[in-house]
Amino acid sequence: MLQLQLLSSPPLTPQTLNLNSISNPKLFPSFSSLNSSQTRSFKFNPLSKPSKFSLKCRQSEYFDQKQRFNDSSSSTSPSSLGLPARFYVGHSIYKGKAALTVEPRAPEFVPLDSGAFKISREGFVLLQFAPAAGVRQYDWSRKQVFSLSVTEIGTLISLGLRESCEFFHDPFKGKSDEGKVRKVLKVEPLPDGSGHFFNLGVQNKLLNVDENVYIPITRGEFTVLKSAFSFILPYLLGWHAFANSTKPDDTSRANNANPRYGGDYEWSR
Repeated sequence: MLQLQLLSSPPLTPQTLNLNSISNPKLFPSFSSLNSSQTRSFKFNPLSKPSKFSLKCRQSEYFDQKQRFNDSSSSTSPSSLGLPARFYVGHSIYKGKAALTVEPRAPEFVPLDSGAFKISREGFVLLQFAPAAGVRQYDWSRKQVFSLSVTEIGTLISLGLRESCEFFHDPFKGKSDEGKVRKVLKVEPLPDGSGHFFNLGVQNKLLNVDENVYIPITRGEFTVLKSAFSFILPYLLGWHAFANSTKPDDTSRANNANPRYGGDYEWSR
């Protein structure tokens, strides 16, 4: 909404003029650009000095408020706070009896008093097996999971076409419930040599669960998994963080500060 105020000296003979009567450009050029369909009242004194106008546009207040809202919302975004963007990736294989989803999990670091960071837990690859509940339907509420360590990932990468391997996990190993949950993952070649069987058996005495989920993986699908495992393996070890933090001028200083990790430590003894 547009508001106009006419400031002038006190009128000698006040007259109330309609906007249509002053919109003539010959008499009042300053009013010629106003919309004649909008009626406004003014107090006019012909003997007074030239009038001063105060213009206030409420629409500008709307844009100012909108701009402040955009600025406040953008200031709280992850990028403006200096936080790195998070990405979630995975790869899924669907078959008639079950589905398999493969997802990497990042390593964890802890800060040191020196300001540096040390890896506290290596990353891993999470396998999720879901049995089929119908045609192209899977019951993810009954899924069973298995976490592959970096060593187990290396075993799968080096696995030959006719070779097999087996991994055993006890999530409560070393605790009071040791032995109550057993997980066994078997990877065995298919009889015709066209791929491998992934077979996960879970025995959970705490929940009274005894389930076995298996899914055939073709040679091409297994090749994709191997390639993804080979790519992500250094990241699971946290070596990417070390490589990104290394600078040429910091190499000698780091080696001198900790001779144990010096590249020439073996030859300088």
